[in-house]
Amino acid sequence: MIHIEQKSYTSQDGNTVIVLTPTGRLDITTAWQFRLKLQECISKLSHHVVVNLSQVNFIDSSGLTSLVAGMRDADKVKGSFRICNVHPEAKLVFEVTMMDTVFEIFETEEEALEGVPRNIIAS
Repeated sequence: MIHIEQKSYTSQDGNTVIVLTPTGRLDITTAWQFRLKLQECISKLSHHVVVNLSQVNFIDSSGLTSLVAGMRDADKVKGSFRICNVHPEAKLVFEVTMMDTVFEIFETEEEALEGVPRNIIAS
């Protein structure tokens, strides 16, 4: 079982954005639950989702697959799918699999909600 905190925001252009913050491990035992939550949010609540991974200290290929599926679901309905606050221990998985080039990844939840591309962020 995975705990997933869910918050809702309204963006400056009036869109509802759902922020999901899973806690623990996103692996073969929990990825399906997370996948179902993503599907439910995108189909029923909002086409715009931010996944805050600050509380996920481990992610495997099943976890990555659930994120890719969520991104595809959002793309199908012309929505947006962003990831933020990737836990340092999980960040390596994104880099090794080159998924850090596939997803829109932001340092903070605020940046993900604003939609600032990471290459514009001043260092």
